[in-house]
Amino acid sequence: MKQTLDLRIGQHLTITPQLQQAIRLLQLSSIELEQEIREVLEKNPLLEEADHADGEEAAAEEPAEAVTADEVRDDGEGDADPAELDWEGDYEPAPSSSGSGDEDNDTNFEARNSRPTSLRDHLLWQLQMTPFSDRDRLVAIAIIDAIDEDGYFVGGVDDILATLPDMELAADEVEAVLHQVQNFDPVGVAARHLGECLDLQLRRLDPATPYRDAARLLTDPTHLKLLGQRDFKEIKRLTHLDSETLGPAMALLKGLNPRPGSHVSTAPNAYVVPEILVKKRRGSWRADLNIAAMPRLRINNHYERMIQRGRGSAQDRFLHDHLQEARWFLKSLQSRNETLLKVARVIVDRQRGFFDHGPEAMRPLVLHDVAGEVGMHESTVSRVTTNKYMMTPRGIFELKYFFSSHVGTADGGTCSATAIRSLIRKIIEAEPPDRPISDSKIADLLLEQGINIARRTIAKYRESLSIPPSSQRKSLV
Repeated sequence: MKQTLDLRIGQHLTITPQLQQAIRLLQLSSIELEQEIREVLEKNPLLEEADHADGEEAAAEEPAEAVTADEVRDDGEGDADPAELDWEGDYEPAPSSSGSGDEDNDTNFEARNSRPTSLRDHLLWQLQMTPFSDRDRLVAIAIIDAIDEDGYFVGGVDDILATLPDMELAADEVEAVLHQVQNFDPVGVAARHLGECLDLQLRRLDPATPYRDAARLLTDPTHLKLLGQRDFKEIKRLTHLDSETLGPAMALLKGLNPRPGSHVSTAPNAYVVPEILVKKRRGSWRADLNIAAMPRLRINNHYERMIQRGRGSAQDRFLHDHLQEARWFLKSLQSRNETLLKVARVIVDRQRGFFDHGPEAMRPLVLHDVAGEVGMHESTVSRVTTNKYMMTPRGIFELKYFFSSHVGTADGGTCSATAIRSLIRKIIEAEPPDRPISDSKIADLLLEQGINIARRTIAKYRESLSIPPSSQRKSLV
């Protein structure tokens, strides 16, 4: 067999580790990014957090100049290769308004001592503070172990008897202890079903509370089922309540908590940090980075000088490798923030109507529209708008909120699905309580506004808003 050497010239795309890092940072939320930075700081001695004082001095020497959204799109700076930027110094987006070190220490101390409490722990603590005999205490522990996270006693008296066979308990003993546990906090805990849960809460109200006794009649499982079916006529027949009493009694029921255990924290509250701030300046809406949420990192000058004086030792090579990694990480951070700001400013520019008038003025917007304007791929825009939040005068929104498909109008134009959902919500909120508007009628009302949309689409949008159909929205006359 004859062997030959064949040379070919071709092009292929290689995803370098640096590019992988940039893509990964792009899709992280601000909280995830903060965690990523902490891990990088622990691994790379060449990176360190910049002091707030340094950033303030730099800001005092070189005041930042305001740049409009159009200038960002037109001046071409956003398209510069991050590798060409000067990263020998600090990476400081702008001065932060963070507090002093003492305040930070206080915050950390509170965080360390704010451990969430489970419902079981909360109930066991009350058990310790309540006088029980040893026998009843064992029964109470078995009952607490059978309470789910919503606060319901999901076991049964027979189950407790089977759990403690050696104690030779009687059913009425277990019932008595169960009633004692039902007096624990939160109100309504250890109920065996929804009706009992609501009744426990009503019993704890002042007996002089208006309509309390009428509301207790409604906690019967049969009556609750009829309430869910909106069969008010049958409820009035069974309870002998008139309309003037039934309405307020139902309102009192609605103010109760059907899941009392959910009020006891079992996990830390989730929160978001908006990375974009939107404000109106000189008559126009402007998006800017939330400087307080931006990382403040820099290259460690001490180690950098050691590298410059190095003589090629193993230690020098170690520091040099980490210096390269630190520079690439800073470049990736800069690229992430530039991309985020570009996309946010296009969104704000396209959705000015929303900021002026609300969701009804939302325009149709898809990833392709923004990608074409910022010169990026749709997948990049998708990454940068996922789990990134924008603080506006109308509230905090995920960037993805501003994207929606379009629906045709009678005059040949388009309307965004978000705007239509907002209109549907307004129509339903304004409907007479005793005569809810059907999906077909909503479609007719929208058609009067020039929006031609099918009844089944109305139903789909209504369900996405967690609004029940008209047959379930009817209130007591």
